[in-house]
Amino acid sequence: MGNKEIIIVLLDRFADWEAAFLAPALRGGVMPDHTGYCEVKYMTSDGAAVRSLGGMRVTPDQVAGPLPETCAGVVLAGGTSWQTPGAERIVPVVEEALRRGLPVGAICNAASFLAAHGFLNDVRHTGNTAEMLQEWGGERYTGAARFEERQAVRDGNIVTANGSGFLEFTREYLLALSADTPEAIGAWYEFHKRGFYRA
Repeated sequence: MGNKEIIIVLLDRFADWEAAFLAPALRGGVMPDHTGYCEVKYMTSDGAAVRSLGGMRVTPDQVAGPLPETCAGVVLAGGTSWQTPGAERIVPVVEEALRRGLPVGAICNAASFLAAHGFLNDVRHTGNTAEMLQEWGGERYTGAARFEERQAVRDGNIVTANGSGFLEFTREYLLALSADTPEAIGAWYEFHKRGFYRA
């Protein structure tokens, strides 16, 4: 695994399921006999513990601030707090990650947060709806022509997804990291999408 780490940002009332497949795939590998790609650490806006929509309590590893040198990417888990003052503390985190050329992933309302701060204006992207991105972004969102009605979209160092696209989001973020071979990542996706028994 080396000393690389992915930072997953959690705000209060985060969506339990939206990074739930990504974290173990990164830490444990996409296949049982594959090694993990990196460690996973959790960040909150103020360093305080947060609760998920399902009631899970998470104590973070760090407060929003400069990213460690070992950071290999940043993921913003969705939820219902991406329009709060605390969410604004995540803007410099995203800016630093993109400046350093690190992949930034955002799912559900976190994708709307990226739109609201102009991060999606020059990349192909998706989100819950085009209308929602426009509503959140207002004049700062000028990327409507690059919106795609897909579960997840990867363009350059930005991966976005809607709230039901958590498997596709995981696949695209793993590919953005080159966390394993495309074949292994594809097999991971097919297994979780189709299950043991295909209908």
